[in-house]
Amino acid sequence: MFKSFKSDLEIIKARDPAARGLVEILLCYPGLQALALHRVSHRLWKYGLPLIPRLLSQMTRSLTGIEIHPGATIGQGVFIDHGMGVVIGETAEIGNRCLLYQGVTLGGTGKAHGKRHPTLQENVVVGAGAKVLGAIKVGANTRIGAGSVVVRDVEADSTVVGIPGRVVHQSGVRINPLAHSALPDAEANVIRNLMERIDQLENQVSSLQSYLHDISEGRNPQNITSGKAQSLKDKEIIEFLGEKNDS
Repeated sequence: MFKSFKSDLEIIKARDPAARGLVEILLCYPGLQALALHRVSHRLWKYGLPLIPRLLSQMTRSLTGIEIHPGATIGQGVFIDHGMGVVIGETAEIGNRCLLYQGVTLGGTGKAHGKRHPTLQENVVVGAGAKVLGAIKVGANTRIGAGSVVVRDVEADSTVVGIPGRVVHQSGVRINPLAHSALPDAEANVIRNLMERIDQLENQVSSLQSYLHDISEGRNPQNITSGKAQSLKDKEIIEFLGEKNDS
């Protein structure tokens, strides 16, 4: 238990630039406090003691704003940053060096007994307000974007965004675990692609109309062209989506 506490302390020093000293971390980091108390309640839970582990869990919730069921299994070097509103269910499993932000829920689905909460493998980052629901598995080194809702298994080395969560692979790219907001906007990319396609089709229709008009007037028709039209009216959509970043 002491080894786990030490690893939780070291990961805060390594990952949080706001951590200025040991005393400050011990007194002012509710994530560390919640994990330390959870490790005690989890040990009591494994011993089969009735009620006491749940009472300790409720006390931890009142003190830190973080609710961790004593049955949850949590690895070493886990960092719950800020932590207010974090909920971790009974059969949840969290691997080593995972990072959870405020408002995260590792929740269950259904009323059946047994495994009903998610499993996070090593080095998973779950952004603020994200919900991971059901007995699913999230592979190692995966990032889940803020506000996402994940209800299906996720392979390792993936990025998940949206509701429901959609997977974007980023093989071979080193990711800063604190940059949980630096995620691709999959929906915006889809909208841009559709707008470009619509723009191209409008250009072709306009070219066909000119071709038929030349034939009806007895003139030699111009070749049918395709490409981006220059008269796209939906400028507010472009402004909303922002400039496309090709880098």
